[in-house]
Amino acid sequence: MERIFEFARDLSLLDGISSREETVRNYIVDKIKDEKSCSYLIDNLGNLIVDKKGRKSPENKIMIDAHTDEVGLIVSYITSEGFIKVHNVGGINEKVLLGRTVKVNGLTGVVGIKPVHLTDKSKSKDIPEMDDLYVDIGAASKEEAEKYVSLGDSVTFDSEWVQFGENNDYIKSKALDDRLGCAIMLDMLLKEQEYDLTFTFTVQEEVGCRGAIAATNRVKPDYAIVLECTTASDIIGVSGEKRVCSLSGGAVVSFMDGGTVYQKNLYKKAMALARERGIKAQTKTMIAGGNNARQIHQSSCGVKTLAVSVPCRYLHSPSCVIKKSDVEDVINLVNELVLTFADD
Repeated sequence: MERIFEFARDLSLLDGISSREETVRNYIVDKIKDEKSCSYLIDNLGNLIVDKKGRKSPENKIMIDAHTDEVGLIVSYITSEGFIKVHNVGGINEKVLLGRTVKVNGLTGVVGIKPVHLTDKSKSKDIPEMDDLYVDIGAASKEEAEKYVSLGDSVTFDSEWVQFGENNDYIKSKALDDRLGCAIMLDMLLKEQEYDLTFTFTVQEEVGCRGAIAATNRVKPDYAIVLECTTASDIIGVSGEKRVCSLSGGAVVSFMDGGTVYQKNLYKKAMALARERGIKAQTKTMIAGGNNARQIHQSSCGVKTLAVSVPCRYLHSPSCVIKKSDVEDVINLVNELVLTFADD
């Protein structure tokens, strides 16, 4: 397990917004390039597709997927005063940006906004829109800023990997969605597997699950397992179904989200397997969000698809929080699903 968290730490601290995922892909390739049981290709969109040779060939082709991109910002304009205007890449609530430090081409920047004492009182409690925000990199003019920053450059959260809690069993970092899924898959690639498997490290999930379309049409699997992080709202002031799922509750198996109605028999099979094997599992109590499953299940000639997620607080922020035990439950459930789907 510790190797997985080492991979997750390295991967989450890399920067790779949608369509700028090459640093993440290069890290994974470097780890598997000498693994004799692995062969890989990089398609035209930037998806990394890896075939892993197992002890035997399954009756059904299984694809395991995780996306490599993270939410972030992109430089859209530079003002005459040297401030950087940005546009979001993926779903970001503006509230998580205010006063944060970010990185632009290795430079530190601060997300700024008009001071409260200069804001109209009627709007002082409003959540600012992206157009109201800017990044201050300490440049005195447009000409000075342009020495370091160009339109289209990536802006990413400046965040540290921190383990905390009584036994250091909680982890805080940016981009755990979905570098954690990538870390789990990387660990599987470096271990002997019972069956041949195909792993897809896909691009551009946060802007419409675009890489998953190309990857699935190439692989043409019978079954797909999407490894993800999903929103946990087990926090103060939230109760009932609005908590969605909880840390310490184990692997999250969805029956429906904002992009997919999962086949009922697959959902029931996953939950039954968890019970039989003593694996903690839970479901989402709100139908919201989405992931690569929305594209995978309707690609090729149709794919039997299931999403298995790690519950994560403060998703799409600089401070995503997960619990280690939930990761172990996800890994154990995915391994059981592979054995079941292989000859189902």
